[in-house]
Amino acid sequence: MASEIHMPGPVCLIENINKKLVANQEALKILSAINQPLMVVAIVGLYRTGKSYLMNKLAGKKKGFSLGSTVQSHTKGIWMWCVPHPEKPNHTLVLLDTEGLGDVEKGDNQNDSWIFALAVLLSSTFIYNSMGTINQQAMDQLHYVTELTERIRSKSSPDTSEVEDSADFVSFFPDFVWALRDFTLDLEINGQSITADQYLENSLKLNPGTSQKDKKFNLPRLCIRKFFPRKKCFIFDQPVHRKKLSQLEKLHDDELDPDFVQQVTVFCSYIFSHSKIKTLSRDIKVNGPRLENLVLTYVNAISSGALPCMENAVLAMAQIENTAAVQIALTHYDQQMSQKMQLPTETLQELLDLHRATEKEAIQAFIKNSFKDVDHLFQKTLAAQLDKKRDDFCKQNLQVSSDRCSALLQNIFSPLEEEVRKGIYSKSGGYHLFIQKIQELKKTYLEQPRKGIQAEEILQKYLISKESMMDAILQTDQTLTEKEKEIEVERVKAESAQASAKMLEEMQIKNQQMIEQKERSYQEHVKQLTEKMEQYRAHLLEEQKRTLAFKLEEQAQLLKEGFQDESRRLHKEIQNIRKSMEPPKKRCIIS
Repeated sequence: MASEIHMPGPVCLIENINKKLVANQEALKILSAINQPLMVVAIVGLYRTGKSYLMNKLAGKKKGFSLGSTVQSHTKGIWMWCVPHPEKPNHTLVLLDTEGLGDVEKGDNQNDSWIFALAVLLSSTFIYNSMGTINQQAMDQLHYVTELTERIRSKSSPDTSEVEDSADFVSFFPDFVWALRDFTLDLEINGQSITADQYLENSLKLNPGTSQKDKKFNLPRLCIRKFFPRKKCFIFDQPVHRKKLSQLEKLHDDELDPDFVQQVTVFCSYIFSHSKIKTLSRDIKVNGPRLENLVLTYVNAISSGALPCMENAVLAMAQIENTAAVQIALTHYDQQMSQKMQLPTETLQELLDLHRATEKEAIQAFIKNSFKDVDHLFQKTLAAQLDKKRDDFCKQNLQVSSDRCSALLQNIFSPLEEEVRKGIYSKSGGYHLFIQKIQELKKTYLEQPRKGIQAEEILQKYLISKESMMDAILQTDQTLTEKEKEIEVERVKAESAQASAKMLEEMQIKNQQMIEQKERSYQEHVKQLTEKMEQYRAHLLEEQKRTLAFKLEEQAQLLKEGFQDESRRLHKEIQNIRKSMEPPKKRCIIS
């Protein structure tokens, strides 16, 4: 996807109309066409703090996201700009610029809280943009982070009063980047130079007191520490004199403060190289259609008065994609069978072997395109559909074979039937001539190619239907004695019984082949499902290990800072993570 062709500039992804959030169809259509993995970078912060300028730099453009030049907030809702990733081929960088928080014209911060929550939910890198230093005022302005657990649920729990572990959010939440604009302090602590990251870490230290003031001080810091495992800080000097800020997008780099230009370059380089692909649980990579589904699910939940639920969003996405995965698998099966199969097949096993090979490919196609198939409902649906298609092909194979054999018999034996009608065999010695002719015609019939699995059965049914005719010719043959005629009648009966026994045996063999094929189909489903579940389990374990390491590190830091109560609360989360990492006892079953 080339941004110059598809997205020459940003479009509104989530509109904020009369304090109601609405997904924009034009933007969703753009997302639906992007099949590449997405790095989603969202920026939030107070209005008029230069968020849009940074996003334009990430897009590699001077203009795009509206900068504005007055105290009035320009960006409303969430705007999106999709561009090819500058460093990673076949990846798309999705930039989300949000309306400024704290706009006095809005009257309340309800929408601000939802915008903040949506930016967290949709992004893989979350940038908080603020002015000046990280002081208490800056933390107070970041009160939205303390409301996240009131705005978002990680699990679809029936107990809405349940307090969720912060560990439930860690695997979903993006990396946190704090961009400090117009920073004027020296980066020093006790006379020692520090980095911007160390400055952020120091700013997130907690107060040891237990007063309401201390709790208010600690709450946003605790939330940032608990929810965001990866944190980064950048500082920026003022780009130009205040009077020239309104012309910022028109100015060249050589007209800006050199330190600011360098700082922006380092910031962009970090975002490009460190931003991760947006993923869901179990390492499910998000592409355009998946981000589209996330937007719709979250915005619809907010519009209906519910809390956006990360688990529900994944399940809703899984419902759509698993339905499509079943169809992809069935379409692949149909295409391959139509290309490779010629009816009628000579044996049932030939058809079943082709079905088995094609079914295996179809299951692979489903497994590749499906995820979070709760209770394996969609794979069961696929299995039932493939079984039906196999049975339909078997019936079709029987019918095609029967029709071809019947047509062959009619063509080959019709001259004989005409001779019988003319009485050619109603004479002395006629019966032996008739039997000889029958044998010749049977040989001609059996030599015909591609008769299929009904060749013997249709022949025997035809010969049985002509037994009365044969008996009439036998009785009129004057050269045979009565004893010879009785012997011949018994021979024909024995031959017919032998043919019936052979057909019964063949039927039993076919039934056994079908039973074996059904078992092989089941085992193939279980085999591929087990492999995928093992992969899922491996991804989940890696995710849990990262979360556990982060929580243990945070617990150690809390103990070091002397916060015993917070450390104990975190210990419970750690125990829950360890418990969830225990191997599952239940084996996957799809029947």
